Amino acid sequence: MVCKLCEVNEVEGWFYNNTWCKSCRKIKHFLNLYGDRVYEVLDNVLSRKEDKQNNKIEAEIKTEIELKQHDLRSKKKTKNCDDSHIEKPKV
Repeated sequence: MVCKLCEVNEVEGWFYNNTWCKSCRKIKHFLNLYGDRVYEVLDNVLSRKEDKQNNKIEAEIKTEIELKQHDLRSKKKTKNCDDSHIEKPKV
């Protein structure tokens, strides 16, 4: 049986409802995990010429890393600034 998505590869397995090949199942898994982000990445990266794709991939990864680092720093600052555990002297 041929994969219902790519219509090229043979479906692996013997399950009756198995309709995707190994590669297309991976794409389906990414869609389940990341949702619309998959479409954004595909549009932003694959709609470019091949030499420009590498630049865009690096820019996308760099942006995501910077956002994660900023988020981690923010969480660390709020954790360090929490002085509720320190008793204040009564006046």
